[in-house]
Amino acid sequence: MRKMLLQGLVAVLAFFVFALENVTVSAEGPNDPAPILVPSDPNGKKVLFDNSHGQTAGQSDWVIDGAFSDFANALLEAGYTVKEHRSLDPLTLEDLEGYDVFIIPEAQIPFKKSEQDAIAEFAEQGGSVFFIADHYNADRNFNRWDSNEIMNGWRRGAFDNPTKGMDQGEQAAMAGVESTDWLSEEFGVRFRFNSIDNTTANVIIPSDESFGITSGIDEISIHAGSTLAIMNPEIAKGIVYLPDGLTVEENKWSNAVDEGVYFGGGIHEGPFVAIGKKERGKAAFIGDSSVVEDSTPKYRNEEHGGVKRTYDGFTEKDNGQLLMKIVEWLSHKESYLSFSELDIPLDQPSPILEMETPEHSEELKPEPWRSPNEGYLWYDQSTFADGSFGSEMDPPKDIKYNIETPEFLPTGGEPFQVTLKLTDMKPGQVIENGEIQVYLEGGTSISQVRLPNGTWPTTYGYQSVGSIQANQHGVAEKVLTMRLNPTVQDGTTGYIRLRIGAGNNVFTKTVNIGQSIVETPPGGGEKYQLLTPKYIPLGGIPFPVEVVMNGLTPGQTVANGQIQIYLSGGQSISQIQFEDGTWPITYGYFNIGKLTADENGKAKKTIMMRINPNVSAYEAYIRLRLGSGNNVLTQKVTMR
Repeated sequence: MRKMLLQGLVAVLAFFVFALENVTVSAEGPNDPAPILVPSDPNGKKVLFDNSHGQTAGQSDWVIDGAFSDFANALLEAGYTVKEHRSLDPLTLEDLEGYDVFIIPEAQIPFKKSEQDAIAEFAEQGGSVFFIADHYNADRNFNRWDSNEIMNGWRRGAFDNPTKGMDQGEQAAMAGVESTDWLSEEFGVRFRFNSIDNTTANVIIPSDESFGITSGIDEISIHAGSTLAIMNPEIAKGIVYLPDGLTVEENKWSNAVDEGVYFGGGIHEGPFVAIGKKERGKAAFIGDSSVVEDSTPKYRNEEHGGVKRTYDGFTEKDNGQLLMKIVEWLSHKESYLSFSELDIPLDQPSPILEMETPEHSEELKPEPWRSPNEGYLWYDQSTFADGSFGSEMDPPKDIKYNIETPEFLPTGGEPFQVTLKLTDMKPGQVIENGEIQVYLEGGTSISQVRLPNGTWPTTYGYQSVGSIQANQHGVAEKVLTMRLNPTVQDGTTGYIRLRIGAGNNVFTKTVNIGQSIVETPPGGGEKYQLLTPKYIPLGGIPFPVEVVMNGLTPGQTVANGQIQIYLSGGQSISQIQFEDGTWPITYGYFNIGKLTADENGKAKKTIMMRINPNVSAYEAYIRLRLGSGNNVLTQKVTMR
């Protein structure tokens, strides 16, 4: 089924009404005509995706011709007419009329009371609603409301005042928003505030208890997501759960503001995916947008204009298959009014922590989680960056960034130099808000940048790189002197990152600290070794690999070494950086160049590699071969 689904995503290109390519488009906003996908062989069903509640805020791009295009394309291929809803006016029942399924991707702007009423009435009359939320603290537009709070109808720690902490402009934008336990009262569930990572939802309810939705479903991925609480089992039922035995140490999202894992996983943690019956209509719920998205964002980040990077989740595990089965069930009208009328087991109400109840919830950290860039207002599209949804300006040309560093960053507080290189700038363009840091896995900052007067800061973290100005060719180069915290040890792997304004990370690469990358991994053998970072970075971030050959004749040169990283099943996912700093356009085996043995018969060379940014797997294999078919070393690697 998964192979057929992927083939269908390719075949559907022939049916497009809009070209769904990974390109940045011209200025576009809610007053422009909404995209619509019309199938060549319609099944008579229509699906509407909401894009009127901040679905493109921050790094999100949950639109049918952007990072939700894999999902939309699969629906199109299955015969559904798919349209985006965009408007500056509140959602009404009239907006939903004529549609079978209304999908709400991770909203970032709260629903007004009138909009909640319209959605509930749409379901009562026979329509279906699919709620796609995320983890708590996913406030992408800094308005203090996360998607889970928006779906639930109340804000954590602010049930008595939904505009708590907001200025006058924000309060005006919130007119019509009321605090209610809406989702629980109308649809029988609440999205929890837990934030679970590093796990797979593999506890699947039998298909004869899920209306066939879970047939053929074994695993669903979760990348920093939440579960649900079943509040009313007569109208809400879990169909996919997380395994038992989850712990805060292993399964909590690193940025969670509370314990992140509430009941150790399993049934008590609540379903990751649930379905519901709302009088003549239906509902479905999932606690993570990563399951739905793909890696083809359309718009720029509305806060700072940076290029977005989204996750290729729709084709991971059984995600896409489950989503399609959910929509198929939602679009089929049935006459029963609640699950209690049917011969299927009902769930037990989920256990609820006191902090999950509206009146007793607490705001554990001040919101928003960071201050937005100066001038950006989540409710005022005139402040949105060029190229974002709602902006009237086309996106600027992408600047290319690079950081040149020593092969090994010295420890003990010894200074070292890094070179920033920027190309494709406008001639004479000046950037004043660049910042740089070196950090460890987990986010600990360990670097300082020497100040213009020759002194050093007293803290570690992001620090200014000063003014960067392009020459007449649009090229800028700047040399910085940095040093690491003297407590950092040799053999550590870190990352160096440049950002242009808070949150706008433009370049990140792996760096080696001290005299070695990591200890020789198991299975390295005596003659051949591949020394890699402990975790290979995903997302196309470059990282070093040291190739070591022992037992050679002194002075012997080996010139036929080739290396690649591949997934189980053989798919090649890696590239090697060329000597001129460029990268190939394909993925697979690449020659590592010449290695010459020293007087002890040992040859070694460090190369830079990167993973296909569309890859989202956690494990892969790295292989060294000497000529085609002569594999001399293969070992497993972990990716993050």
